[in-house]
Amino acid sequence: MPVILITGASSGIGAALARHYAAPGTTLILHGRDGARLDAVATACRAQGAAVETERLDVRDRAGVAAWLRAAHAAHPLDLVIVNAAINGGDPGGDVETADMAFETVAVNLDGALNVALPCVDLMRARGAGQIALVSSLSAFAPLPDAPAYSGTKAALLAHGLALREKLKPHGVKVNVVTPGYVRTAMGGEYQGWRPMEIEAADAAARIARGLARDRDIVAFPWLIAALARGSALLPEPLRRLGMSGFKFKIRTGR
Repeated sequence: MPVILITGASSGIGAALARHYAAPGTTLILHGRDGARLDAVATACRAQGAAVETERLDVRDRAGVAAWLRAAHAAHPLDLVIVNAAINGGDPGGDVETADMAFETVAVNLDGALNVALPCVDLMRARGAGQIALVSSLSAFAPLPDAPAYSGTKAALLAHGLALREKLKPHGVKVNVVTPGYVRTAMGGEYQGWRPMEIEAADAAARIARGLARDRDIVAFPWLIAALARGSALLPEPLRRLGMSGFKFKIRTGR
C-alpha cells in the first residue's frame, strides 16, 4: 500500500501525477496553493479508489513544512515524495526580471523545494527506504534568457538531486531528478512564445511515473528536446545563443 506525497498537486503536472497514481490501496498526500482546485483533484483521486489527504501550507514556511512532513510520516511512512511546487520566473514585459521576482522564484522553487526534500531525507534515511523526486526542467541544461532565476533554481535542483542520489544510495533512499520539456498546463499557458513538442500533463505524468519506477537518475523528456538541451552546454557560445534565440517568451499575466 504505497504512500505518495506530491507538492504542487492542485494543477498541472502535480495534479496529473495525483490522478495517475490514484488507485485502491494507495494513500495520496496532496499539497497545493489553491484550495478549490486541490479539493477537486482530491475528489477525483478518491473516486479512483485512493485514500487522500490534503495540505495547503506555504512551502516557504520551513518550520511548518518540516512539522507537517514529520506528522505525515508518523501516520503513514512516506514511500515516494514528488517535490513539484514551483512558480514561473521572468518579467511579464520580457525585460530583465526584477530582484523581487528573482528572489521570490528562488524562495519558492529552490528554498521551498529543499524545505520539502531535506526533512524527507532525514525521515527516509532513518527508515532505510523511500524515494524523493525533484521536479526540475530542461532549462536546467539550457537556461532560458527570459527566465534566469527560474533556470537557475532548476539547475540547482538538478545538481543537488544528483549529489544527494549518490550520497543516499547506500542508505536505501532513492533520489531522482525530473526534467520535463514543455507541458500543457495552466502555468505553462502563461508563457507567450514557441513551445516545441509540447505534451499533455497526463502524458508527462505517465513518463515521470515510468522513469521513477525504473529509478532513472534523470527523467528527461521529450527525448529529442532533452538531447538537444543536454548537449547545448558543449556548444560554442555563438551556436548556443543562436539555438536559444527561438525560445524567447513573455509572461501572459503580471504579478
